[in-house]
Order: sequence, then structure tokens, then C-alpha cells
Amino acid sequence: MKLAGFASLLLVPMLMFSATTASAAPQTITYKLRASAAGQSSDFTLDQGVDAAAPATVAPNGTLKVTIDPAPNKIPSEAGGRQVREIKGLALKLPVPGNSKFQSASLAGGSGLGGTPTVALQGNDVVLSVPGPIKGGADFELPTVTINLQAGGTGTITTKLGGTSYDAPGLTFTAVVTVFGFPVNAAAKGYPDPSPVLTTTTIG
Repeated sequence: MKLAGFASLLLVPMLMFSATTASAAPQTITYKLRASAAGQSSDFTLDQGVDAAAPATVAPNGTLKVTIDPAPNKIPSEAGGRQVREIKGLALKLPVPGNSKFQSASLAGGSGLGGTPTVALQGNDVVLSVPGPIKGGADFELPTVTINLQAGGTGTITTKLGGTSYDAPGLTFTAVVTVFGFPVNAAAKGYPDPSPVLTTTTIG
């Protein structure tokens, strides 16, 4: 029974991001993803639209902000003929760019998340965490993420999405599906491949 395949179908409505203003044109990014359940796994790809905002220039040692504003979305109520009970434990990584120093991060807005989202620095990544649960068939909107940085003395600051492999993923979550009346957790993880530059800020 390919339970992992059910998880792959849950990703599509969750990953379309847009912003009202941006310093670069929107891009379509392909995630390589692996879903696992009951000792089985399946690999697949997913296209993700991303619109990221950052200033074109910043003074040496000055401050700047990067903003990502996710669009409203909907969790499917079924996948692969199975009921989707909920999505939980979603985490999206945004690496702190080179030539910059993390100052703070904040969230604004968001709805239908089933719990309180948080954002925090974990190692060299700013991580947006949504504990959920977000019920199957429910509408939701991830919060706007604002990352405040301090520039270095020279060079450029480029922002990208996190994740370089299945062992170092940039996106993870758990889908709970119903199989023969029982809940089954299907874990999904992935990374962007290729991983293009979202924004570039020149110091100077």
C-alpha cells in the first residue's frame, strides 16, 4: 500500500507564495520532495511560486528587511481516495544570507492555522513553524514573515530558500490521512532544486 503517495498530493495547495511588493520578479521554484509512511517512501517534484521583497541597495553596516507574504490557500479534504484529517508540524526554512547579520524576525496576519505560528532563528536559518493542526478542507493563510538584517561592510546580500538535500530539508510537515478508518502520519520533506536567488541587495 503506497501510503507515502497520499502525502505527495497534499503539498500542492500549500506552497504558492506571493507578495504585494518585491524587488525582483516572481519566480517558480521546483522542490524535490520525499514522503514516507509505514516504512515506504515516494519521491516527486513540486513547483512553487515565490515573490520576495528586499531593497536594491543598503549602506555598509546599515539595516534592511526581507519580507515574504504568503497567499491564502486551502487544505484538500481527500488525497488518493483517502480522507485528509489534518496537516501539522509545518516548518519552512529561510537561511540568513551571507554578508549580513540576523537582527530579528516577526510575523503578521495569518488565519485558519489551528495554532499559534512562531518564527525563530535556529542555527543559521530563520524558521517559520506552524504547529497546526489545519483540518482537511479548511482555508488558511500563513503569516507574513519579516526578517530584519544588518549588512556587512561590502559585497552583496542574496536571499534564497532553505534546503540542500533530503537529509538537510528546507520544508517539512506531517499529513494525517485515514487508512481503513485509522489515522496514519505521512512525513514529507524536501528542498529546492535548483535553488535560485530570490533577491539581491548591493552593499554600498
